[in-house]
Amino acid sequence: MVKAVMLDQFGGPEVLQWRDIELPELTPGLVRVRHTAVGLNFIDTYHREGLYPLELPAGLGTEAAGIVEAVADDVDTVAVGDRVAFVGVPPGTYCEQRNYAAERLMQLPDAVSSEMAAAAMLKGLTAWYLVRRSYPVQAGDTVLLYAAAGGVGLIAGQWAAGLGARVIGVVSTEQKAELARANGCAEIVRADDPAFVDTVRDLTGGTGVAAVYDSIGKDTFFQSLDCLRTHGTMVTYGNASGAVEPFSPLELARRGSLFVTRPVLFDFLRERDDLLAAAGELFAVIESGMVEIYVNQTYPLQDAAQAHRDLEARKTTGSTVLMP
Repeated sequence: MVKAVMLDQFGGPEVLQWRDIELPELTPGLVRVRHTAVGLNFIDTYHREGLYPLELPAGLGTEAAGIVEAVADDVDTVAVGDRVAFVGVPPGTYCEQRNYAAERLMQLPDAVSSEMAAAAMLKGLTAWYLVRRSYPVQAGDTVLLYAAAGGVGLIAGQWAAGLGARVIGVVSTEQKAELARANGCAEIVRADDPAFVDTVRDLTGGTGVAAVYDSIGKDTFFQSLDCLRTHGTMVTYGNASGAVEPFSPLELARRGSLFVTRPVLFDFLRERDDLLAAAGELFAVIESGMVEIYVNQTYPLQDAAQAHRDLEARKTTGSTVLMP
């Protein structure tokens, strides 16, 4: 038996339960990983609330780092004792140990600790697909980055700046503004600025930004479109304020023949080779120092409910890690 955070119904943080579960025997292709650090992400709250429904009873969590405890007889890509990390579905990383597909494991370089990996797998690979795939940042670009002091934002801001972009970060407080400035943002716009679009336009000499990376969704979608230059790219990748409602393509035409994409991480990582290539790029920028991974808060795994409360109340910054 191992301990895990489980839910039998959808709802607020109070539905999370710390209890014993039994792991099945390993079947071909699987590995047993003892978790040493588990990542906390906003998508976990969507799963908990039922916005992305799970089959109940269910676990939560989509990323973790740990040590290989056992492998199925046919597994030769990892060995007992290897330090590994993984990100993926179905959710279920809020536990002490887990069986997982060997082909989806990434071996950790020495320079990347378990805590860093748990903080960086989902957020870091999200930042990767934003600045390297959805709109590949070029030197000299100016881009607008929402939630610039959040877990994804801190990584994406550093990465985009390291590639030569000028990053305008969107934040809600002065404390978060300071954090964003220290992590790649050359300029800051407050989320509650009543002249938000004009401020962004002024910062770009009236032309607008090359790309917007928007994790907010419904409340900011058209505001973000209005910040783009002609032929600019809108990357809408989150639903913090709700899903974007249907709109006419003419909205893009009248704003300057804009492009819009709604990417999902796992579409970029379907094959093992794609996963390893993406992780290789992420680990390379960490090892080079272009991107620094911060673990801003830690909680005992059994206190996941409190971590959820703090995350939803915007009391956290950057990355939060749950410690088994």
